[in-house]
This record gives sequence, structure tokens and C-alpha cells, in this order.
Amino acid sequence: MLHLSSKQLRKAANLKDKIESLQKELSRILGVSTQAQNGAAPKRKMSAAGRAKIAAAQKARWAKVMGRKSAVKPVKKARRKMSAAGRAKIAAAARARWKKAKAQGKNSL
Repeated sequence: MLHLSSKQLRKAANLKDKIESLQKELSRILGVSTQAQNGAAPKRKMSAAGRAKIAAAQKARWAKVMGRKSAVKPVKKARRKMSAAGRAKIAAAARARWKKAKAQGKNSL
């Protein structure tokens, strides 16, 4: 657009005006709104009663969430404990891994 001469700009403006007038005439003939013609969906409107129902439902949801707060804190599940035999197996496996690594001259696994 920056490299156009004033003559070219004037011609482009005239073409744009012609296109707009032709679109208006076409929509008048066909009885179609320009928004529908351009692909824009018409704006949907909600009734006041519909909005009130939605607001009431949301308030009910919040009341339900807020009403469930209790003074007693929920009890956490007890942590699972490993048996002594299981811990011994893991320790033995770790010692074996380290023994093998040391035999290869490594300082880390």
C-alpha cells in the first residue's frame, strides 16, 4: 500500500465504493442482511428469564460448595509401610549394584 501512487489509491477507493454499493443492492434484491452475507452469524439474544435461571443455578452450585465446609478436617490416609523383609531386599540389591560399580572402578552409578 505504501508504494501506490495517488492515482492508484483513488482508483482502489472507487472500486471499493462500487463493490460496497453492488453488495448493498444484491442484499436488497435477495433480502439477505449484509452480516449473513459476510458469514457472520447473527447475534443470539437470551431472555431475562433465561439469564435468571442460569444465575439461580450458579448460585445454587456455589451454595452447595460453600455449605459443605466443616470444622473437622478430613483424615489423611495412613502412609503405607514397607515390610522389613522388603526393605532388606532393596538394601541387598543396592549393595550388589554398588559392589559391581566399585569393581568396575566407578564412583557413581
